[in-house]
Amino acid sequence: MSLAGKRVLVVEDEMLVAMNIEDTLTELGAIVVGPAMRLDTALDLAGREDFDLAMLDVNIHGGRSYPVATLLKSRGVPFIFATGYGHAADADEFSDIATLAKPFRATDLELALCNALHSSSKPPISWP
Repeated sequence: MSLAGKRVLVVEDEMLVAMNIEDTLTELGAIVVGPAMRLDTALDLAGREDFDLAMLDVNIHGGRSYPVATLLKSRGVPFIFATGYGHAADADEFSDIATLAKPFRATDLELALCNALHSSSKPPISWP
């Protein structure tokens, strides 16, 4: 599965990391939505923009991106987390979501996003 033509919401509060992710996704043919560097911006984009999947930094300026993750789940949008610190103990509802440990390689990001996109795909309904 390819990311070519897929719209990807990027939530990342570190400018250099966000730019690197944006460059990587663009090279893979994806269209970057954002990047959102603040929680309020991320929530706004997650609620009103159309995209195929998302990558969320867990820690955003001292807060957590879990409200964005909850909104994405309610919209049925696949996503992954990225973090250098790990999840908090209260993140049990997201234990099934793939998490990339920072720093990560471009190939790891591509694989994680493709897996998230693939696992969210539903098989076509077949009629007898």
